[in-house]
Amino acid sequence: MPAVPQSMPMDREFILRNQIPERYLSGRLPIRGAQDFERYCREHPELIDEIGLAERVHSGLRLLEAGGIAAPWEAPARKWWEQLPVMIATVVLALVAAIAAAVSWGKLAGRDATIASLQQTVAEQPLEAATSTRTVKLVPSRTAPSRRAAVTLGGNGAAQMADLKIDMSWSKFTAFRVTLDRQDQGRVAVFHYMLRDSNGDLRLSLNSTALGPGTYEFAIEGLTLHGDAIAQAWITVGIAH
Repeated sequence: MPAVPQSMPMDREFILRNQIPERYLSGRLPIRGAQDFERYCREHPELIDEIGLAERVHSGLRLLEAGGIAAPWEAPARKWWEQLPVMIATVVLALVAAIAAAVSWGKLAGRDATIASLQQTVAEQPLEAATSTRTVKLVPSRTAPSRRAAVTLGGNGAAQMADLKIDMSWSKFTAFRVTLDRQDQGRVAVFHYMLRDSNGDLRLSLNSTALGPGTYEFAIEGLTLHGDAIAQAWITVGIAH
């Protein structure tokens, strides 16, 4: 395709002979030539209809539409993540996540505070002052220990001083060893050389808050003159706070 002469004037014959419209639409026309062609079209608008420029433009737009390309004056299509519903959903999810994180943080903070308080309580093991005294007469089993508590001490949110009287009047021994075990856990205490009183009772007084809530088994053994222990009886007591 010959170049557009810079010195040759732009007229109808020149435009048609050198295929100026096609070169203009394809962007292969020099700047000076494009300016001259535009000026000539402004001065002779009938040329636009004669060369069918409108039909060519429409054909080009149909090709753009068939290819899924937006027209030059239209805004480019947004990506799926740029769509308004997607953006709104993202904001809502972010808010929900922030609220859930705040709630979880509050729960964790409260849990940590509770754990710290419980750890301090366990470390200090405070004893509450007993507000009442309860005398309990107990008749132990002579055959085997029982997993069922014969009596429950404490409870109702108040400390209680329990005065236990274990009937050992039937035993031939006068001195005893009493072993205290927490059921299914381990040994709590061993009381050596306990003597029964004139009524034949072993006396043991304790604050109900001195022991944690649970079930406790007392094993009573008679002591011989040589210090040998012989099993005599068992009693199970429950502790409540």
